[in-house]
Amino acid sequence: MITHVKFISIATRNQDLALAFYTEKLGFKLVTDQPHDEKQRWIELRIGGSDTKVVLFTMDDSRIGSFAATFACDNVAKTYQELRDRGVSFKTPPTEQPWGSFAVFEDVDGNQLMLSSK
Repeated sequence: MITHVKFISIATRNQDLALAFYTEKLGFKLVTDQPHDEKQRWIELRIGGSDTKVVLFTMDDSRIGSFAATFACDNVAKTYQELRDRGVSFKTPPTEQPWGSFAVFEDVDGNQLMLSSK
C-alpha cells in the first residue's frame, strides 16, 4: 500500500534562485544537490522532519508558476510574520476560516503556496 508522498517536484526557471528561496526564506533543509543531466541538477529538500521532500526541477515555461501547495504549520500568524521578516511576499495575510487559518504567498517563479493550520 502507499505510505506517503516521497517527493513533489516544483518547476523553476533558475535552480539557484529557487534553492535560495526555499532554504533561506522558508527554512527547508538541503538533502541532495547533484548533477541530474547536462541541463540541470537534482535538488532535494526536506521540510522539517517530514518524510515528504521537495524537488526543484527545471521545466519548460508552460509548467512554471502552475504548481500550488499547502504547507501546514503550528501557528499561521507567527509563521507569516517570520517569513515576512525573511522577505517572503504574501498575497493574502493570515485569514481565519471555520476550518482554520491560512495565508497565501508565491515563490520566485510565481508558484502559489499556502500556509495553513493543521
